[in-house]
Formats: sequence, structure tokens, C-alpha cells
Amino acid sequence: MIETIRAARVLLFTLLLLSMVSSALAGEQPDGNLDGVLKTLQERLPEISEVTATPVPGVYEALMGGQIIYITGDGRYVFQGDLLDLQEEKNLTKPRLNAINAKQIAAVGEENMVIFGPKDAKHTITVFTDIDCGYCRKLHKQMKQYNDEGIRIRYLFFPRAGIGSSAYDKAVSVWCSDDRQQAMTDAKKGIALPRKQCDNPVSDEYRLGRKMGVTGTPTLVLENGEMIPGYLPPKRLIRLLDQKKEAAE
Repeated sequence: MIETIRAARVLLFTLLLLSMVSSALAGEQPDGNLDGVLKTLQERLPEISEVTATPVPGVYEALMGGQIIYITGDGRYVFQGDLLDLQEEKNLTKPRLNAINAKQIAAVGEENMVIFGPKDAKHTITVFTDIDCGYCRKLHKQMKQYNDEGIRIRYLFFPRAGIGSSAYDKAVSVWCSDDRQQAMTDAKKGIALPRKQCDNPVSDEYRLGRKMGVTGTPTLVLENGEMIPGYLPPKRLIRLLDQKKEAAE
């Protein structure tokens, strides 16, 4: 709690400074001219793909890769971290990042996922998985329990050792199998699959995971885009999902 308060104070002080520094920029780059702001910022940081106004005059939220940064309209001052509204007691960064994550996952398309569970399940989560990861295998071994709890699981491939690794080759072989669900189950049991090659989404999904900040597996992405690193047993996961659903309603 103390560290959170300290962080909030540091961030508030930073925002006050940035607000004073950038107040003169408001006339040059008004919030209504986001295209102009984007063009100005991209001249210094070409990786920026999207700009949104924040409640702080002259300070903008910018999407760079899969991450959010805050930046003044002239591209001179940049900082990272959560933007907190102390008056409303809200974290303004986290829901924005969740929405970006959800959008990126949706863009993958279910046709590029290996899915376990009915489409009308109570909850659907997306899991970045590695064939050889011990906790990924533990999660998969309990797939029936997850499904019975009303949780549908969509797999994206994230071979931790990278593209071209043994785990990557196994993921490709799973995708190229006639029965991907069975191949995934066999591979996670340690059964050697016939090595196969075909057009596959493994590289793209691995890169997406890196872009979203995935560092380990399994990484769970909830329906709202919130990311949870690590394994959660079925009973604990369904409680968490139900709680978040109730809080959102």
C-alpha cells in the first residue's frame, strides 16, 4: 500500500510538471487534432501507431507496439507507467491496455486457434501455451474440468525458446495435424508427433505474444483483455471469472 501511494505521488508530480511544460502546446496541437499530433510524434517515434487524448492537457496516450506510453504533443517528453486519477480513485491505463489486448486477440480469429469447449460456454479465455511447459501440460490435463466449469479455452502458440526451436517445430506439427485437438493432447502428454509442415500461424502468434508482453507460459488472457501470467486450477479460475463478470455488470 505504501509503495502504491508513493508511486501515485511520483506520477502525480510528473503529470503536474508535464502539464505545465505542455500547456503552451495546447494551442499548437489541440486535442481535437489527433492526426496532427500523431504525425508530429511519428517523426520522432515511428513505432507509434495510435494516439488518444488524456484528461491531462497536452499529454497524450500513445500506442507503441503493444504497450501504452504517455507523451507530450511535441514528442519531447515521454514517460511510462499507470496514469492514476486520484480524485476518482481509478487506474486509467489498465482498462485501456486491456481493451487493446482484447482487440489484438480478436484480430487473430478463432480459425487460427486450437479450441477446447463449446462456443456457448459461460466464459471464454485465450491461453498462450508452450508444448513442453510443465504448467501448460498440467492445465491441459485438466481440460475436462475447465470445460465442465463452463470455461472454453482457446490456445495460441507461444514456443518459449523461439521460432525454429524444438517447441516451435512441435507446435507446427500440432497445427498441421488432421486432428489438432488430439495432436495437442498427445503432444502435451510427451508423445512424439510425426513432423509436419504446412501454412501455420505459429510465428505470428509467438510475435503477438512478445508484442503483448508475454514472458512465460501459460499466460491467460481474459475476455476483457486482462492478462494473468501462470496456471490457475479450474475452481479458482471460475471463481475469478465469475467475480470479474459480476463487477463489470
